Amino acid sequence: MAVLDPILGFYQGKEAFTVSILLSGTAHFFNAKSLYVLSNYPGRTYSIVTLPHTFFWYFGSWMTAKFFNLPYSVWFLFLGGCTSLALCLAGIVYRNPNKQIYAYLPFGYAKHAEHLPNAVWIRLTEPKLIQNNITAIVADLHDPNLDAQWQHFLAQQTLNGMPVYHIRRVEEVLTGRVKIRHLYENELGSLLPSPTYALIKRILDMVLVVFSLPIALPIMLIAALAIKYEGGGKVLFIQNRVGQGGKEFRLYKLRSMAVDSEQNGAKLAAPNDTRITRVGQFIRKTRIDELPQFFNVFKGNMSLIGPRPEQQALVTEFEQRLPFYSYRHIVKPGISGWAQVTQGYAGDENETQIKIEHDFYYIKHFSFSLDLLIFFKTLKTIFTGFGAR
Repeated sequence: MAVLDPILGFYQGKEAFTVSILLSGTAHFFNAKSLYVLSNYPGRTYSIVTLPHTFFWYFGSWMTAKFFNLPYSVWFLFLGGCTSLALCLAGIVYRNPNKQIYAYLPFGYAKHAEHLPNAVWIRLTEPKLIQNNITAIVADLHDPNLDAQWQHFLAQQTLNGMPVYHIRRVEEVLTGRVKIRHLYENELGSLLPSPTYALIKRILDMVLVVFSLPIALPIMLIAALAIKYEGGGKVLFIQNRVGQGGKEFRLYKLRSMAVDSEQNGAKLAAPNDTRITRVGQFIRKTRIDELPQFFNVFKGNMSLIGPRPEQQALVTEFEQRLPFYSYRHIVKPGISGWAQVTQGYAGDENETQIKIEHDFYYIKHFSFSLDLLIFFKTLKTIFTGFGAR
């Protein structure tokens, strides 16, 4: 060991080497485990989040060593992180080399299954598989057109080890949306979020906001000066929004639109919206305009991640037109959310319907792993400006 120390320079003594091994091994375990969980979510872009995800766990290891004043080697943690990144990328490529190939029965809700993304679809016109590389068979298992011959076919394929899925489940997995066609069909009771994780999420929100403020406050100050210099007027945009349980609260944003831009009533932002200022375009694209909502999170009105809150006028309108719209208020609204990183802003009623389906997916899969995925996808949207209007 003494011979290796001056050559490698990775650690200082046996104790530091042992601690570094434990920290790196623990970080890799959680990195690989959580990436495996994330790969079960729709989108098939898991490799995009692998680098920041690995950094997250190894940075946590470094912070642990610092907090408990443990002996460690930063070089060993760095090499461990690089190795973990390579292994996880290889695992993702191995697990998801190509799109899944699904055979589907063209009956009922499965009739147009070929339009679903992230998969290759083979239409079955008779109860017989026409190729051998099929991943699974998809059907509307509640459709009356499934006669005895088709039922026998599906039963036989199941006995042969071929998975058979109901179309609604596959649709949810591939699109990241939970469609609400009938109240009984989606078992809305199953969409109730975990109260235990809600409490954990609140604690995490507070910790992350407190640690982020030394960085966020100077950015907000610079943006505020730019807004004031460009057009004068108020820097903050304060507006009532509908939050958890349908209760209104005051939401804070940096003003990105011209003064009195909504004096004629509320309306959704549109592409190339003339109400948005030049500074506003930048802070919207980078999501800097959302930073004052850290104070909403601190007050408990919002979470860092959740469905975006809307104005009461829009909520009233959507509740009249869109089924089960108010169900999205069962969780706290968020600064970023599954609909934002997957779809972007909704500009009309059809896009709003899709947004709601994304929100229901988030509520149904309310968990730390999904929040972590949304966090990393939010970083991507900040750098790419995805969905900004």
